Amino acid sequence: MKKETLDCRGLTCPQPVVETKKKLADISAGTLTVLVDNETAKNNLLKLAGSMDLEAMARQDDGVYTVSLLKSEITSVAKTNAPSKTLLLTKDTFGSGSEELGALLMKSFLYALAESEKLPETVYLVNGGVRLACDGSPVLDSLAKLTELGVEVLSCGLCLDFFELKDNLRVGSITNMYAIVEQLMSSDPLILS
Repeated sequence: MKKETLDCRGLTCPQPVVETKKKLADISAGTLTVLVDNETAKNNLLKLAGSMDLEAMARQDDGVYTVSLLKSEITSVAKTNAPSKTLLLTKDTFGSGSEELGALLMKSFLYALAESEKLPETVYLVNGGVRLACDGSPVLDSLAKLTELGVEVLSCGLCLDFFELKDNLRVGSITNMYAIVEQLMSSDPLILS
């Protein structure tokens, strides 16, 4: 049985989980030992193990958490029978309270989404959300990766016009509110506002 070690110390959320999932996809069977430097990362790795039906154990020594994940040959890396989703983003930050934190959370959310095996069919950007797909956005790479993975990224044309951003659109294409409503009403929407 294969034994590998992955050092994720110094990586911010959700990178330890993303890197661990990638490494697990390359291992047919064996033990993957992941090193992280904070309790949140350790807990997230244990949750990942639970979601993938992997045996896991964790310990801490001198501020370093060691999480060992055991993958058998019959363990699947992901459950892929989830219904397709439509994602509607109504602003360029995630949540409310702190704009700075909200911007970091949106960047982290879209990065994690682009690394996920469960992807939405479509991402709609409306109101301030259209800024995410325009020049200067810190999430252009994540949105571009989503489009490469087959996710349709569509920005509201009226919103782009309102913010005078139509010429600055860099990822995806332009749509209209009618098309957005039709898709939302015929799918399983997830709305972040």
